[in-house]
Amino acid sequence: MADTTDTTDTTDSKDSAATGASATSTPRKSSWKYIGPGIVVAATGVGAGDLVATLIAGSNFGYTLLWAAVIGCLVKISLAEAAGRWHLSTGRTLFDGWASLGRWTTWFFVVYVVIWGFVYGAAAMSSSALPLQALFPDVMDLKAWAVVCGLVGLVFVWFNKYEVFEKVMTVLVGVMFVVTVYLAIRVTPHLGDAFAGLLPVLPDEKDSILNTLGLIGGVGGTITLAAYGYWVNAKGWTNTGWMKVMRLDNRVAYATTGIFVVAMLFVGAELLHTANVEIASGDKGLIQLTDILEDKYGTATAKFFLIGFFATSFTSLIGVWHGVSLMFADFVARYRSGRVREKGEGGEVASGGEVASGEAIASGGREKSWPFRAYLLWLTFPPIVLLFQGQPFRLIILYGVLGAAFLPFLAGTLMWLLNTSRTPREWRNGLLSNAMLTIAGLLFLILCVKQIWDQPWGEFF
Repeated sequence: MADTTDTTDTTDSKDSAATGASATSTPRKSSWKYIGPGIVVAATGVGAGDLVATLIAGSNFGYTLLWAAVIGCLVKISLAEAAGRWHLSTGRTLFDGWASLGRWTTWFFVVYVVIWGFVYGAAAMSSSALPLQALFPDVMDLKAWAVVCGLVGLVFVWFNKYEVFEKVMTVLVGVMFVVTVYLAIRVTPHLGDAFAGLLPVLPDEKDSILNTLGLIGGVGGTITLAAYGYWVNAKGWTNTGWMKVMRLDNRVAYATTGIFVVAMLFVGAELLHTANVEIASGDKGLIQLTDILEDKYGTATAKFFLIGFFATSFTSLIGVWHGVSLMFADFVARYRSGRVREKGEGGEVASGGEVASGEAIASGGREKSWPFRAYLLWLTFPPIVLLFQGQPFRLIILYGVLGAAFLPFLAGTLMWLLNTSRTPREWRNGLLSNAMLTIAGLLFLILCVKQIWDQPWGEFF
């Protein structure tokens, strides 16, 4: 995705220090047999809420915003590629890079993962429980199913390493793929209208620009984009020899994401827009869609969709349980070892003779560490309390604001890291990468400001 035109004039000594042994690594051919982390990030990034948002876009505007969904995939490709390139070219994790920019990044990350994880845990468990309750209404109620989903996710990630995790995610992605493509074919899309939807046209509706930007920004994950580099390392890709493989893997990830999103937009356009049917936002909208599918195509199709709904929600749950726990474990390791510090004018992170971050993660040590498991417990048990007591109003506001701020933070810091001496000269951003990250940063900054503006701050205080 990114070219590697030199954009920053720095000394060779800094380049060689940053490059280390990775400069001489033998390039691997970009082969399909290596694909893995991309499947994981695609599965984790596309949750039930993303599918509902796309359904609503299709129901409201038909095929008009198909181009926006495609651009959303391209923007997220650039962000994930940049995160992966940082990990492979420097031998350091993304948190190492953030720490080199100043302590403010550490404070943002800590507050974010604590509040975000607390609220997201409850949301992910509820989302996974909805299709199970619909499939087995007489077994348990929604809250009980949610607790079961959280505990199953905890046990699965706790006792399995990345290799097993990736295989299970791949199977679930296969289920998602079959279900969404089947539905897209079943509703018999008008391909002429669909191709016309690739032309960048805004609907003649109030707030159409913000709705369009929201669709672009909502395609394919938030913090899971940052986790991509950690999954790349966990796969065993720890140097620049894997760069071509990583880029192919990343493109496959967002091609897969694009298929999910386009398929659900087809369903929204044909099944809901033509019949002038509205569904609720959030996960409950998919339950409404189940009823519509049953009325139109029969019980078998409706149950088939519920299975795909569960695969979509549960992959997001276990993906976050694994990926963000890896990030938290890396944060704790850096903090405890004293490597999280600013050093001089250049903001370099001292590495000394310590083991490269990527190698540490690839060895499997992070997945068995106490910080990894502590964050797993944080994602699982405190959110169970929210399931039964309701989500605190102020906490939800902070969750929304921090979530909106994360992608501008990610885009901005990646621009900073990949245009300075922190990254080896060969692997710094070129014109294309800088353009895509700039577009991403501006897009998510606008959405962040809107999200903050829309919060009911008067009720907060």
